[in-house]
Amino acid sequence: MRRLYLRIYFAVLASLAVFAIAAGVLWRTLAEPREGTELAVIARNVLAPATAPAAEQQAALERVMRGARMDLALFAPDGTRLAAVGDPLAAPERAGWRHRDGHSWAAQLPDGRWLVSRPHHRRGPLFGLFALTMILLAIAVGAYPVVRRLTKRLERLQRGVDALGAGELSARVKVEGRDEVARLAESFNRAAARIEELVSAHKSLLANTSHELRTPLARIRMALELGKDKSEVERDLAELDALIEEVLLASRLDAQPSLERTEEVDLLALAAEEAARYDIEAQGESLFLRGDPRLLRRMIRNLLENARRHGAPPIEVQVKNHMLRVCDGGAGVPEAERERVFEPFYSKRGVGLGLALVRQIARRHGGEARCEGNCFYVTLPAG
Repeated sequence: MRRLYLRIYFAVLASLAVFAIAAGVLWRTLAEPREGTELAVIARNVLAPATAPAAEQQAALERVMRGARMDLALFAPDGTRLAAVGDPLAAPERAGWRHRDGHSWAAQLPDGRWLVSRPHHRRGPLFGLFALTMILLAIAVGAYPVVRRLTKRLERLQRGVDALGAGELSARVKVEGRDEVARLAESFNRAAARIEELVSAHKSLLANTSHELRTPLARIRMALELGKDKSEVERDLAELDALIEEVLLASRLDAQPSLERTEEVDLLALAAEEAARYDIEAQGESLFLRGDPRLLRRMIRNLLENARRHGAPPIEVQVKNHMLRVCDGGAGVPEAERERVFEPFYSKRGVGLGLALVRQIARRHGGEARCEGNCFYVTLPAG
């Protein structure tokens, strides 16, 4: 399998080679003839007339070449050499003619004479090829570490993905730079952290659920063995059923990316109905939002049940300013525990999944739940 860094590397070199070759072709086809034409224009204004003696034409040609580094020859229309400076040059055949070595060119003057020139110290095609090769070699040496550094980061990211896929949930990759690869590494780290958090939460939920189920099951078994009152067994079965229902609801909320059903709901009306079950009157103003009424009802019920079990009278329920507030007269939750009470089966308060479900339902509706002392607040956006 071809490595990505080699493909990028050779693509860069090929692009530079094509550019260099194209530039060389254009230079030879467009730039060089222009040089001879410009020299012919200059010489036409300085050279002696075609009828002048050969000595005068020679002297004029020498004046043209004063300080120039090239061979120059002037020919009559029939090819007869009239004057020359430097090494001998062959007579031309036509305008724009090039010698077979590719270094000489000719320009025809208006009076029919030919001016042939050849620069000194001109390098041949081999020199151009050598120069091009050296340039490509220098670029190749300089481009390799840049391309390799980029693809090494991609390779490290691939190893991180492979490790995560193999079950190593703590796999992370180093974030280097500020480009797209760095942002991809950051996204991978966030995704890996979220996956690790979810898996850990599910493991904890499974472990805590199995522990919590043992208590009512043990009580039911003992009641059956001792022949206790049927009402106690029914109470334990109701507790077991509620716990199983909460576990299933929590799992369903984790698995579903969106709400199963939505409709316009008046949160104050729901709060009033649930509060009436505890002989409490809900206060406040109507808050209409789009949501699942069953989940919102369960959220309110869990808050009220938490206040009844772990707080003290009086219990207050209020809906105001896009917020549901449930308070009780108890000592409240210590500041160090106000976030942890929303964890499933937080042991110090024995809250099971009630408050965890409150936060899940609030977030599923685009809101948030928090605890402040003896009050719980749920902020929800209006529909």
